[in-house]
Amino acid sequence: MSGAAVSLSPLLETRGLSKTFGIVEVLKGIDLTIEAGKVHAIIGENGAGKSTLMKLIAGNLPPTRGEILIDGQPVTLSGPVDAEARGIVLVHQEILLAPDLTVAQNIYLGREKIRGLTLDDKAMNEGARDAVRALGADIDPRTIVARLSIAQRQLVQIARVLLVPHRVVIFDEPTASLTPHETAALLQVIRHIRDRGVAVLYISHRLPEVKDIADTVTVLRDGRTVATHPADTLQPADMARLMVGRDVAKLYPDRVSVASREAVLEVSGLSVPGYATNATFRLGKGEILGFAGLVGAGRTELMEGMVGLRPAHGTVMLRGRPVQFRDVHASLKAGIVYLSEDRKGKGLLLTKDLRVNLTLASLGRFVRGFQVDRKKEHAALDTAIKDFDIRTGRKDLLAGQLSGGNQQKLLIAKMMMLDPQIVIIDEPTRGIDIGTKEQIYAFIARLAEEGRSIIVVSSEMPELIGICDRIVVMRSGRIVGEVSGELMTEDDIVVLATGVSGGVSGEAA
Repeated sequence: MSGAAVSLSPLLETRGLSKTFGIVEVLKGIDLTIEAGKVHAIIGENGAGKSTLMKLIAGNLPPTRGEILIDGQPVTLSGPVDAEARGIVLVHQEILLAPDLTVAQNIYLGREKIRGLTLDDKAMNEGARDAVRALGADIDPRTIVARLSIAQRQLVQIARVLLVPHRVVIFDEPTASLTPHETAALLQVIRHIRDRGVAVLYISHRLPEVKDIADTVTVLRDGRTVATHPADTLQPADMARLMVGRDVAKLYPDRVSVASREAVLEVSGLSVPGYATNATFRLGKGEILGFAGLVGAGRTELMEGMVGLRPAHGTVMLRGRPVQFRDVHASLKAGIVYLSEDRKGKGLLLTKDLRVNLTLASLGRFVRGFQVDRKKEHAALDTAIKDFDIRTGRKDLLAGQLSGGNQQKLLIAKMMMLDPQIVIIDEPTRGIDIGTKEQIYAFIARLAEEGRSIIVVSSEMPELIGICDRIVVMRSGRIVGEVSGELMTEDDIVVLATGVSGGVSGEAA
């Protein structure tokens, strides 16, 4: 994994770097040494301080104490523009693109190419196409970003950042939304960047991926550095133990399936125009049913159509009775909740506090006369924080100030306030650390034990295999089969998802 030769002094250092928000100290004296031509991974549980550390280095936040050195000289970063001028660029975990502009317009936003007195659209389209292809993707640069999948938007964002001259590139969960093929292509791009003598800071919860790409691994826990080791001396299990401070012996819960033959949901010939066609499947009481497929297979859109978030037509039977949900409020009333893969954009109000987010969907339970019972809301928040282990220093924090894992716990707590009988969870652990994954898997298993029925949409095949009773596989907007029992393996799922072989048995769902 060695890269280009490095200089005698580190390219970038942090010494005693600390950050406090109000009375909460989220970073506590971080020392890092970042070398040119190396990939330095930063790992830790959600809330360990990884993203805050990256924002300090990229100039997005000022440190409370400590210093940053470039080429051995202390610097004060006045903001991200100053950091970029010094060659430090950050690929954000959040998608920061203008949805109504094209791919090319987003990539060149603020640095447009001019020909004469007008924009050189041809040059920008060609440059954008090349930038995206360098990441292993083929996206039409004239496409409006709002029409792209989450994974495609992430690739466009990466392409935009890499157009800036860079000496240090910070990747914050860059593969969370990517397929295995897209991930492999991106990791190869990162190797090329490293081999040009660029320093790469890399944050990921995918520990085998960290093992594959990193030269050095630093582990944060509770805002402190607990270890820094060469990557080739650590296995993923070692990384997990350092992250959580204990052995993570078994990620998936031991469970005996309680799925019954009683169908609580039967879908027949359901189509979502432009995304899914003629989908037919059933969900049993107490069953955990997985939906697998490549990005763009139509899994998310099928679920959104079923619960009334998109126009759809077909037959949906709920406990033996036909239903048609004109909007999501109707499906909520019927006892079906949908937890979006885009928890920041569609699941939570990031600029509102935890109490508002928790009770918004079930506000009727907290209204007394013409007023909201704030005392009852605060009691519900106390219960949710305890029951779902939402780790927050203060209850008055905004949802956007929580780590990704704690945001997901808050979203689950919010939807469970409705006491649903059917729970649809889209990408339940995207961008979430291994300790929180363990908690969420146990929670999903507990829901099934309570007799609720769960649909899990995930791009993580081990996740689906580890928690599901059956897995339905989609390809190009259609259900192409299902796997269960001994056929519930990654190979069998990949064959169905890609259509590259006909050697797998598995009837159409």
